[in-house]
Amino acid sequence: MTAAPDHVELSTDDLRAVARYAADCASQVLPAFEAAVPDDPRPREALAAARAFTDGAARSNRQRTAAVAAHRAAAAVDDEVARLGALACGDAAAAAYLHPIARATQVGHILRAAARVARVAELRAVAAGDDAGRAADEAVATLAGLAAPPVPAVLRRYPPAPAGRHRLAELTSALDAAVRARN
Repeated sequence: MTAAPDHVELSTDDLRAVARYAADCASQVLPAFEAAVPDDPRPREALAAARAFTDGAARSNRQRTAAVAAHRAAAAVDDEVARLGALACGDAAAAAYLHPIARATQVGHILRAAARVARVAELRAVAAGDDAGRAADEAVATLAGLAAPPVPAVLRRYPPAPAGRHRLAELTSALDAAVRARN
């Protein structure tokens, strides 16, 4: 048996597809942040930076700085749903920097924004008195369905996401399995 290669082949089109998937997911929860903090443009700017890359602009420092700014915006808000919305937008911008290193930690660049969206669905279900587990399962299925080719193939180039010790890691692992199963 041979060891897995340390290097993963990634084209610019692969990176754009991953960033597009993350941005499509994050756009679902941006309104939660903007409702809580309407005067803070940082998460929207991060989403715009991700979209610029997916639409053909060069990958640049714009994505990195916008991702960091959105994550800082998240740290400044107390509402968990709003915080997750800002983090997801930052994750979308950061997805442009998926590394070609065959490590499970890289799966976060592909799936972290989606996992945050699934967590928001779960929290909203709890607030509404609905079944949080069912809401999370439905969100995972819906978000996995957004992973258009070549995203599943790109994900399969990496080791599976670890199950983790916290809810976001569990949702990432569930998304990982669901997206890998797609064609």
